[in-house]
Amino acid sequence: MFLVIYVTSMVGNIGMILLIKTDSRVQTSMYFFLQHLAFVDICFTSAVTPKMMQNFIIESKSVSFKGCVIQLLVYTTFVTSDCYLLAVMAVNRYMAIYSPLCYPIAMSRRVCIQLIAGSYIMGSTTASVHTGFTFSLVFCKGNTISHFFCDVPPVLALSCSNTDINIMLILVFVGFKLTFTVSAIIISYMFFLAAFLRISSNAGKKKAFSACASRLTAVTIFYRKLSYMYLQSYLHNSHENRKVASVFYGIVIPMLNPLIYSLRNKEVKEAVKVIWKKFFFRLNPKC
Repeated sequence: MFLVIYVTSMVGNIGMILLIKTDSRVQTSMYFFLQHLAFVDICFTSAVTPKMMQNFIIESKSVSFKGCVIQLLVYTTFVTSDCYLLAVMAVNRYMAIYSPLCYPIAMSRRVCIQLIAGSYIMGSTTASVHTGFTFSLVFCKGNTISHFFCDVPPVLALSCSNTDINIMLILVFVGFKLTFTVSAIIISYMFFLAAFLRISSNAGKKKAFSACASRLTAVTIFYRKLSYMYLQSYLHNSHENRKVASVFYGIVIPMLNPLIYSLRNKEVKEAVKVIWKKFFFRLNPKC
């Protein structure tokens, strides 16, 4: 099951990146952000899923100390970047709806690159802080991580040092990240709802509602599981529920994002049809 999910995620995200790179009709700021969202999804699911599947089928379920450090650093970097990218895409959608005339200037190529760079910087900074503080602790409670991969909470559980600072950092960083990005997304969808109510045709309302509902569902699942993993789990202290939450936001969501954000768009569908026709013509030149 995990292999199918991972392969589907890789095919969808890599395909989306190649499609946006090769087709001129999807060379807009929205698809520029989607391209980086696909890249981030590839990185953070690849940081944990292959090793997790390997541990499912081999007897020696181990990871080296350096491997654990690298896995935690890479995974946290791109999960955090994913959160800020979703907020950036929400702001981009807001600008496209409410300032269509100023949109090309406000969301110029330079601004888009700065927003993307900011998302990666926030991700790498957060990951570096968590990784540095986590692995500076003394570990004496065994070497078995009660989780599918190296993440901050299960690694902290093995430490015999005082982890109050680490927990405070998690609450501060995750709390700020969720507050900032979720606020941007909620405000964006509020304006989207206002625009939705002004649509006169039933067909237009149905199409807009379908796109909004699917994206909002994916975002809600991602942030709900993320908040449970790093905030609510400290109150409930449920390791099993934490594992389930990590599977959803670390493995399932990267598979859903290409379907929800890209393949439902008209421009993407047309680009896929054109590329498929070209590929089919090469295979069957007589046609």
